[in-house]
Amino acid sequence: MVKSSSQTILVTGGAGFVGSHLCDRLVEQGDDVVCLDNFFTGDKRNIAHLFGRSNFELVRHDVTFPLYVEVDQIYNLACPASPVHYQFDPVQTTKTSVHGAINMLGLAKRTGARILQASTSEVYGDPEVHPQTEDYWGRVNPVGTRACYDEGKRCAETLFFDYWRQHRLEIKVARIFNTYGPRMHPNDGRVVSNFIVQALKGLPITIYGEGNQTRSFCYVDDLVEGLIGLMNSEAGITGPVNLGNPNEFTIRQLADKVLAQTGSGSKIELKPLPEDDPQQRQPDITLATKLLDWGPKVDLDSGLDATIEYFRERL
Repeated sequence: MVKSSSQTILVTGGAGFVGSHLCDRLVEQGDDVVCLDNFFTGDKRNIAHLFGRSNFELVRHDVTFPLYVEVDQIYNLACPASPVHYQFDPVQTTKTSVHGAINMLGLAKRTGARILQASTSEVYGDPEVHPQTEDYWGRVNPVGTRACYDEGKRCAETLFFDYWRQHRLEIKVARIFNTYGPRMHPNDGRVVSNFIVQALKGLPITIYGEGNQTRSFCYVDDLVEGLIGLMNSEAGITGPVNLGNPNEFTIRQLADKVLAQTGSGSKIELKPLPEDDPQQRQPDITLATKLLDWGPKVDLDSGLDATIEYFRERL
């Protein structure tokens, strides 16, 4: 491991769902954490409990503009990650991925920082290979309504590897699969939060298509372990590395679990499939297991219980 006893670490998108949990872990392990967010989808409530900590600092900033700070590591998580949010302003979504990557890579180049890109399983699109391995190039519609996110993240990966080849930057690229847990945005349109909020409110559970499409759900604590493990892995390990839970469930199975665990009497309501919605999504995590000795530990039932409890309190 290359990590020293204490470092200054920048987390872009640090007030978001995943970013805030990452900030928690880094603060607890004694690092000086600079949390950067423009609060488009981030929420101060996610990191308010850290405000009194001497090793935590919050900066309101948009990554599409350059930033000048001195740091040892950069976790680049800034970007809306749910279709509802990233399709609201698709041009800005692409700018966040591409300009944001350029600005953070430039910062890493200037400071000599190691930098990790939070990429996504969406780079695989609607895959023809199942489960998805890191050497699969993907099947993405470059002109569809999801392209602002999918292609933005693919271009960010390109930039990271070009900076690695051209400037010898120490880069890490994580491809994050469906992640859930406390602090998800109630209106982010993602399936876990949708189902839980609908169930708790007694609203119909909306399933797109017949609910036979599959997803693999990783609890946020497991993902954070993987991100930190990848960041602090040997310098030669650049990724991309899949991080997710390989246990695959249909959307209908997820709906049944949420109904059972909330005790809700909500009914199922079927709606048409959105454009370019992937039919299968399951990570092959062989590489993460081999290189990082990492694998998810929280099962779906336990993770849903914790997430349901969070939404009960928030709603």
